[in-house]
Amino acid sequence: MLRLNEIKLPLDHSENDLKDAVCSRLNITEAVLVDISVFKRSYDARKKSNIQLIYQVDVELSAQAEAAVLSAGFNEASVRPSPDTSYHFPAQATAEFPTTQQQRPVVIGFGPCGILAALLLAQMGLKPIVLERGKDVRRRTRDTWDFWRKRELNTESNVQYGEGGAGTFSDGKLYSQVKDKRHLGRKVLTEFVKAGAPEEIMYVSKPHIGTFKLVTMVESMRAEIIRLGGEIRFDQKVTNIHIEKHENGSNQATGLSLHNGETLQSKHIVLAIGHSARDSFKMLLDQGVYIEAKPFSIGFRIEHPQSIIDKARFGEQAGHPILGAADYKLVHHCANGRSVYSFCMCPGGTVVAAASEEGGVVTNGMSQYSRNERNANSAIVVGITPDKDYPKHVLAGIDLQRQLEAKAFELGGSNYNAPAQLVGDFLSNKPSAELADISPSYQPGIQLGDLSQALPSFAIDAIREAIPAFDKQIKGFAMPDAILTGVETRTSSPICIKRGKDFQSINTLGLYPAGEGAGYAGGILSAAIDGIKVAEALAIDLLK
Repeated sequence: MLRLNEIKLPLDHSENDLKDAVCSRLNITEAVLVDISVFKRSYDARKKSNIQLIYQVDVELSAQAEAAVLSAGFNEASVRPSPDTSYHFPAQATAEFPTTQQQRPVVIGFGPCGILAALLLAQMGLKPIVLERGKDVRRRTRDTWDFWRKRELNTESNVQYGEGGAGTFSDGKLYSQVKDKRHLGRKVLTEFVKAGAPEEIMYVSKPHIGTFKLVTMVESMRAEIIRLGGEIRFDQKVTNIHIEKHENGSNQATGLSLHNGETLQSKHIVLAIGHSARDSFKMLLDQGVYIEAKPFSIGFRIEHPQSIIDKARFGEQAGHPILGAADYKLVHHCANGRSVYSFCMCPGGTVVAAASEEGGVVTNGMSQYSRNERNANSAIVVGITPDKDYPKHVLAGIDLQRQLEAKAFELGGSNYNAPAQLVGDFLSNKPSAELADISPSYQPGIQLGDLSQALPSFAIDAIREAIPAFDKQIKGFAMPDAILTGVETRTSSPICIKRGKDFQSINTLGLYPAGEGAGYAGGILSAAIDGIKVAEALAIDLLK
């Protein structure tokens, strides 16, 4: 099998065009061509009048033809043997696991990180016990919709808590900046396809799934974990980690307590608790688990007509079915030393209420698989750091989040409406009194006013500088009718639960901090990859 890179074809090419391009590249006839499979498909939209598809393909030839091609001296960047991208388990339990000496591993949290950690542990025969403080995904979805429609917030079942994690109510983007030499991302995507995701996520350059498809996938993966001997418990909040302190100064996790008084014994505990598990962060800190404050970002959601973004990115090809709804990724370095960037861009999506505590307003973005809603939305956020912006103590970032969310609740009318402002008014520093041509998508609703009160002045100044700068890259970005909705505070975890090369807490053996909540991921795919890495390390330690 051969891997061919950088095969460029027009948007409306035929299947035969791809065959012809492969034959031309390899200087072969179609007679020796056995099969072509697309490994990756992306596009180059820098020239809007000539947008091209770029293929990376695996090609099977007759044995004689492949030997001739390999001996022809092609540039390795263009043609090379296809690499092995299959997943290989690092350990495997015997059929008798667990024995009296071995305790089943426990996974706390059932978002993308916890799901993949539990699935991998189950596939290695380790029969994990999963504890999720929220509800199963169907009940959780009902609770979330009740909040959006009726303003009834369930603080244990919402956008942040419950089966599937925060990523369930999102765009379902499956790409990341993780360096993935072992192709763990492909393992994740393979498991997602087995669970019902569209097969195209294996090869498109920016795969996504959408909320409705994610719901059924999560249920399918849960069923597979149970089939393999795992156990999944909902409405199970962990209130205490049992830590045995040794005379040599080392600590060992030995089990945990649940809110219902039950105790579980385990010396292998995965902490996949998500970026909003504030009470859990405090519990771990109080028990002496080493935690550091880390940077995160704060800002607003911005909404434009999706057609504006499509036109700016694709020109006359806007609306082409292969291209779909356009996205963007923007960054601006401000005069005051701050950086402003787009985050969690949702083409054809909606702005959603993502509060998990009473008396606070938090925004996030969500899309369905079709991405066919009228508006595009993205967070426009400013980076902040512990030393400069919340230096008081380890959990001071959480205090800042709560302060901003409470202020947004007040500005929205103290009824879970979100404060909002038209971009033109925001840039002119005047309150908004009425909407223009763009309808906001946030539910329960918005309260127009002055967003300059919603964030620290340095953040307001930075966003005001960044929006016109972004307009130079996306024409129409600074359109006066666009809508800003506040506030976005849960971009990532405000803390990091430090771990060593063995993936265990640096001062508490048996604790495996993982995913976004521990500060080691940012998004569905990177969190799932981290879940795999932690499960591998745990299995190797448990079965040694």
